Amino acid sequence: MSAPLAGKVALVTGASRGIGKGIALVLAEQGATVYVTGRTVREGDYYLPGTVGGTAAECDARGKESGGRGVAVACDHGDDAAVAALFERIAAEQGRLDILVNNAFTLSDDLLEPKAFWEKPLSNLEMWDVGVRSNYVAAWHAARIMAPQKSGLIVAISGFAAVTYTYSVIFGTSKSAVDRMARDMAIELEPHGVASLTLWQGLILTEKAQDNLARMGDKMTASITQMHGSSVEHPGRVIAALAADPAVMKRSGGEFVTAELAQEYGLTDVDGQVIQSARASRGSPLWKPIAEVDYRGK
Repeated sequence: MSAPLAGKVALVTGASRGIGKGIALVLAEQGATVYVTGRTVREGDYYLPGTVGGTAAECDARGKESGGRGVAVACDHGDDAAVAALFERIAAEQGRLDILVNNAFTLSDDLLEPKAFWEKPLSNLEMWDVGVRSNYVAAWHAARIMAPQKSGLIVAISGFAAVTYTYSVIFGTSKSAVDRMARDMAIELEPHGVASLTLWQGLILTEKAQDNLARMGDKMTASITQMHGSSVEHPGRVIAALAADPAVMKRSGGEFVTAELAQEYGLTDVDGQVIQSARASRGSPLWKPIAEVDYRGK
């Protein structure tokens, strides 16, 4: 039996480590050719471990049985020219793109500092540059490949911060913007058979999250720190299921809690645990799939 994602081409942004890396590994394991982007090329360039090359190599190993593999591309998603070159390369090498995971997001160094927005520097707008604007740019390029082929899935990684105050004004606004962007993109992509949606994460035990919990757990939102954290591969399992779902267009335009979709698809985390939704303590998604609503207000 062929792998669920055999022959599929994916791009996961911000995948040197963390959620992006976990997603890339799962997609490769299930047979996809995964382009892995990030800014870290050499160990030591960043204070946490992980490089684009390292992730791609692990994708190769995980995809050995399924035919999946990783392709490392050093890319700053705040650089429009570099992003354009990335998509040109994918089009030239593969002739198609089936999955885009917009995961890259710059987290300002003072994100967890309990200061008001006017007490923090305007440089914190970097979270809009790589986290909101970068999502639009990548989706713009992806749609130009996906729309003509009449298929594709664009997933934006978001979270409960879209509806519940979390850390800072810019952080929450960024997540809200990503969700609305994905929803409105879904409307314009619908005639072309391309799905666009967002996934809301709970506590994901990334390298950065574990470091933050160890150093500054007392500054973090209690409703987050009290969650049972999932592995970085848990959202990847959900995205792989979405990509293989022939009815994925019914979900286009929606915001989904990753833990809830995992349960719908019968998925557990890598250790076999069922991850629980944080909806009760963190809030509920606003946008339903466009197939379920009169989104044009007629």
